[in-house]
Amino acid sequence: MKILVTVIFTCISVTSFSFAQVEDVRKGEYLAAAAGCMSCHTAQGSDAVPYAGGHALKTPFGTFFTPNITPDMETGIGSWTSNDLIKAMKQGIRPDGAHYFPAFPYTSYVRLTDEDVKLIYAYLMSLKPVRNEVSEHMISPPFSWRWLQFGWKILFFDENGSAPPYSGNDEVVKRGDYLVNALGHCGECHTPRNMLGGLDRDALFAGMPYDSTAGEIPNLTPDMQTGIGDWSESDIVSFLKSGMKPNFDDVQGTMADVINHGTSKLTDEDLKAMAKYLKSLNPIHNKTSR
Repeated sequence: MKILVTVIFTCISVTSFSFAQVEDVRKGEYLAAAAGCMSCHTAQGSDAVPYAGGHALKTPFGTFFTPNITPDMETGIGSWTSNDLIKAMKQGIRPDGAHYFPAFPYTSYVRLTDEDVKLIYAYLMSLKPVRNEVSEHMISPPFSWRWLQFGWKILFFDENGSAPPYSGNDEVVKRGDYLVNALGHCGECHTPRNMLGGLDRDALFAGMPYDSTAGEIPNLTPDMQTGIGDWSESDIVSFLKSGMKPNFDDVQGTMADVINHGTSKLTDEDLKAMAKYLKSLNPIHNKTSR
């Protein structure tokens, strides 16, 4: 009888543990979508393997190729611990101690909770390992000198993230702040940068004109003339879900990937929180198109 009871409790424990693991993976998949992991870590082309890296990020400093984040032991992150991922995403430091280039948005991910990073880790480790050796970055000195990133962090890395954390009492806006700034890292693309690649914090989310070094990037502040001031919250939700603008034009390029693999997977509740946060920003007049 004692043996039978022990077996029963052992089976219950194993089953509970499995359910817990499955739930962690499910939550991690959602967070990975919100964080844009697939759109950045999947190469262009119909035969590209999701999360296997090789996506070319073209910047004014050269072209960066995103790493393989499948759990392959040799070319991916199969040997990483959850603490390794926390250190990478929140401090910009590889397991070997080297600094990541700020093309990897650790400057926004720094605001992620450790719990959420661990859930993302659980999801990534559930993926099929894919052997894919990614090309070296195509950047010239001195920008290619990885050790210089330590100095860059002293100048531009803020442990509070790229945008000031929301300090009000509206829980919906607070959630939107976390989704837009920590997970979605929207400001990393939609904020002008200086000649060293640091964000212009006086123009957060104000976008860049067509003739900038990064090309045209829309103004996300609620300015009525140059931003999204004439968009309603439901317009923003619809755009993040379908890629369709209020004028019925559909989005193209990088943002289309962000929506297809990321924001379209989010709940209406979270999309509404993002919309409410964006509408709460201070309007900045910054013409971003011809």
